[in-house]
Amino acid sequence: MTSETPVLVCLSSGGYQLAQELAGAMETVEIHGLKKRLPECAITFENTIAHLQSLFKQGRPIIGICASGILIRALAPLLADKWKEPPVVAVAEDASCAVPLLGGHHGANELARWIADILDGAAAVTTAGELNFGVALDEPPRGWRIANPDNAKDIAAALLNNDPVAIEEEAGEAKWLDEKGLSFVEEGFPRIRISDRDVEPDGNELLYHPPVLALGVGCERNCPPDHLIEHALNTLSGAGLSPKSIGCVVSVDVKADEAAVHELAKVLGVPARFFTPQELDAQQPRLKNPSDVVFKEVGCHGVAEGAALAAVGGLGELVVEKQKTAKATCAIARCPVDLQPEAIGRAQGYLSVIGIGPGSDEWRSPQATQALRDATDVVGYGLYLDLVQDLIDGKERHESGLANEEKRARIALDLAAEGKRVCLVCSGDAGIYALATLAFELLDKENKPEWNRLKIDVAPGISALQACAARIGAPINHDFCTISLSDLLTPWDDIQRRLKAAADGDFVVAFYNPRSKRRVTQIEKARDILLTGRPPETPVVLGRNLGRETESMEVITLGELTSDHADMLTMVLVGSSQSRVIDRGVNKWVYTPRGYEKKMKVSS
Repeated sequence: MTSETPVLVCLSSGGYQLAQELAGAMETVEIHGLKKRLPECAITFENTIAHLQSLFKQGRPIIGICASGILIRALAPLLADKWKEPPVVAVAEDASCAVPLLGGHHGANELARWIADILDGAAAVTTAGELNFGVALDEPPRGWRIANPDNAKDIAAALLNNDPVAIEEEAGEAKWLDEKGLSFVEEGFPRIRISDRDVEPDGNELLYHPPVLALGVGCERNCPPDHLIEHALNTLSGAGLSPKSIGCVVSVDVKADEAAVHELAKVLGVPARFFTPQELDAQQPRLKNPSDVVFKEVGCHGVAEGAALAAVGGLGELVVEKQKTAKATCAIARCPVDLQPEAIGRAQGYLSVIGIGPGSDEWRSPQATQALRDATDVVGYGLYLDLVQDLIDGKERHESGLANEEKRARIALDLAAEGKRVCLVCSGDAGIYALATLAFELLDKENKPEWNRLKIDVAPGISALQACAARIGAPINHDFCTISLSDLLTPWDDIQRRLKAAADGDFVVAFYNPRSKRRVTQIEKARDILLTGRPPETPVVLGRNLGRETESMEVITLGELTSDHADMLTMVLVGSSQSRVIDRGVNKWVYTPRGYEKKMKVSS
């Protein structure tokens, strides 16, 4: 099945509800909704046919919660090569059935059965092999590769016709075939061949490569990816082994952030997993080439051989001992059964620091939504986690009080260092008065090796500043600045200096943290400083609980602003001397001119 993220396509409110139910049970998925009917959906489209065709061309698995005919009419003009087409499943809006339309042997049949189980419906699978055997020969278990998928049809036809079919098992085991009660002969053609060797299939056989090989690698720091990839492929070729039987690429944990290792795993289409030096040194009695030099540098007597042996376990064996270049080493071990990468060592830790916006689902970016769906663990202030509870059901939840920012950042970094995929959740934008800077500050100041190896990204969110401005019109359409009035981390003298600069520069100013139970007078002092550079009639926008049911918007003047107008849930936008209010009775807007009036005069 394709590794692309599946898409749940819905065209109605009923379909959207069903999509949300399915998404809650899926590890990685996106929901796309028809904009005119589902404007609240995070990802929307306007033209159904064009959108479905675009997804299909991208190779994205499509789960359409709609009539089968819609999918058929949209995708029929694109059908060309069934081996390259992604799975397409139609799901009835009443949840009664799931119909695999395309890619039945590439995940659609399996997907339809899974959906039917979730919804307590029926899977309308029509593939002959699956109906008769309960198995599709061109859809082997995860990790298995087929060298010649076009031959699957002929072998399946022979089995259906009760013709003798042989099976030859050179590596791994074929329980998934045995469990279906299929009858095979010992020799002859047609046949099914299971091998980890790099061989050309005979004309009348179906050749499978099971995931039984662990590729252990080591390399110098910043080894060029092409060098490691070439060395690994040459090592496999020299041993007559197939890259398609590699189940995972493994190394020592100090290489968890090594680009070459991850690029090699990507080329082979397998996960990269890592072991501690202590775990690798436990393999010392089994090493063919133990090295005291490596032990002094890394803490184990062999990286490539040790990692390969650790991955295959006690029943496995080293089949290619360490092969060395000036910059890299490779070794290969074989396991008697399929490798299960998720149970081997640990993955590189992954920390996503995400902003979920002010609180409304429609203001949360698709990147942040996907990060939450992909996460194993989520860390954040309890209120923020509650706002995304539908996306994090079943995930490990780590919450702390509002003032425990450092504790949350440390927890997130430590969890990621264990090889987990972690989301550190912030409101608004993670890089605006939020936890992104704290996470990087801890990383910088403490310089922990286990943190340095992490993959870290920051998913931007809509800030309270942007949300408030959008709700009221266009107050920050010219130069503006943001100032936090909290003196908990910044001395008040510094804050006053910045306020004076904003007043002198006539910037539109957004106040973050305008007031707390302890800090009452700062907002009025800030008001007085700004009044030195703009008139009392300057508009002030007060946006409270933005994006939530209790949202409120108010426009007052700077001269009227007091500490009673704000709390920690209020965004305060103070206009510049040029900002204007448009009052049309029911409607009121605030905007800051940018100079278009001069251009309009010239053009007229």
